[in-house]
Amino acid sequence: MLLWASLLVLAPVIGELAAAAKPVVSLHPPWTTVFRGETVNLTCNASRAHAAENMKWYRWFLGATMLRDTPGNTLKARVSGTYRCQTQGSLLSDGVSLIFSSGQLILQAPASVFEGDTLVLRCGVRRGEKLGTVTYSWNGKVVSSSPEARDLAIPQASLNNSGFYGCTGFLQGNRYSYRSSARYVNIQELFPQPKLEVIPPQPMEGGSVNLSCRTQLPLERSDALLSFIFFRDHGVVFSNWSRSPELQITAVWREDSGSYWCEASAAVSGIRKRSLPLQIRVHGVPVSAVLLETLPQGGHVLAGERLVLVCSVAEGTGDTTFSWHREDTGELLGSTRQRSQRAELEIPAAVGSHTGLYHCTADNGLGLARSGALNVTVTGTPGNRSGLIAAKAAGVLLSILLLAVVLWIYPRRCRNSGRGFPGNTARSPPAIGPEEAPQAGCPAPGELLWSYDKVHAGEGDLVYSEIQCMQLGQEGAARTSRTCLEDKHDSVVYSAVKTRLPEDSAGELRSQDEDA
Repeated sequence: MLLWASLLVLAPVIGELAAAAKPVVSLHPPWTTVFRGETVNLTCNASRAHAAENMKWYRWFLGATMLRDTPGNTLKARVSGTYRCQTQGSLLSDGVSLIFSSGQLILQAPASVFEGDTLVLRCGVRRGEKLGTVTYSWNGKVVSSSPEARDLAIPQASLNNSGFYGCTGFLQGNRYSYRSSARYVNIQELFPQPKLEVIPPQPMEGGSVNLSCRTQLPLERSDALLSFIFFRDHGVVFSNWSRSPELQITAVWREDSGSYWCEASAAVSGIRKRSLPLQIRVHGVPVSAVLLETLPQGGHVLAGERLVLVCSVAEGTGDTTFSWHREDTGELLGSTRQRSQRAELEIPAAVGSHTGLYHCTADNGLGLARSGALNVTVTGTPGNRSGLIAAKAAGVLLSILLLAVVLWIYPRRCRNSGRGFPGNTARSPPAIGPEEAPQAGCPAPGELLWSYDKVHAGEGDLVYSEIQCMQLGQEGAARTSRTCLEDKHDSVVYSAVKTRLPEDSAGELRSQDEDA
């Protein structure tokens, strides 16, 4: 079953002709055949379009002759004939035929009977007389017989109940039977078979369509309520019963083509009628103006980057098959089918081999269309950016390592205690007595001296530090130090290259070891 975007009530029920300026004549009593000498009251019922107006006159006709104008809408009739009426600004009403009979027995029927109504027929006698057994016939066949004078009632009359009716009866106190004249009773349609209309008659894919279930109620029953429903192939229902005779389909496609029909129903009488099926063909729009584009735009992409081939059409409806092709190799890169005017093919990481000419095609079943050729250029090698970053990092680390080696092997001159590299902070060895002699190999009189020097390299501050074993001189006031290269007994106990971090709150230096 199709899924429709929307169902809209667009118009009032067709057939309720409020705008029809045509009055209707009604009878009281309702019989069209009466005995001569009796009177029938005729009423001219103005249409609803003129009911609110202040009517100044009602004009009556007997056959083609105008009888008179009356201030009111009633007329007493005593003569056989066809009566019509007219109001200010209205058309002439339909005629009502009256028969004033001189017979002993008459068949009385209403002026108009519609399908779905209860048809009532009466076998009438003159005033003062009583009817005994009565028999009713239809087209010469007895349909009812009763020992008492009763009316013949046919509920839910149909068009098949039309025909010639008559009655036969006995008058009380009289042994003779009497037969009425045959009277043709016509059962009228409450409304004609509906007709399905489609607007526009040749819908295009993606457009809207209005379906109308057209029928018409008679003036005498213009107040009857009709309901409508719509169907398509194999009896699929795609609307509920509604007072609206119109259905709007917001968007149709080629697969919606098929056979459609509608039904109309009168709720009170139960009359239900179906329209003839109508073949609706939905026409598609061929694809045109196919265009191939790339993301990033221009067809230029760096190796390793994402490449998207975008194929689009300016026109085209329905499901479209998009395909991407490599011109130099004839390779089909991919295809997709979707209800869209745009589709994408993604290459997650472009490489040099993707350089070349490309085109795309689109086909919605109404003809294949092709785009122009587009040149795609891929430059660079995959991963060159990451390689460059890694090379820079390796260079920085190598520079740090070389600097540390240079500081390690460079001959250091002897310096006085407390003097070293500019900016050094060195602890001076404590004074020793004259009796205490120095010992080789950094004995107890020796002093461990820590020094550091700040080296600028790379992003942070590097600090080179070492701990030396120093020999103290013989004189107490003058201490000398020699480098490890000057004295084979002297040695570097510890050395390291560290990163100098900002001073902490206590003003001390913090360092972070670096691999060397």
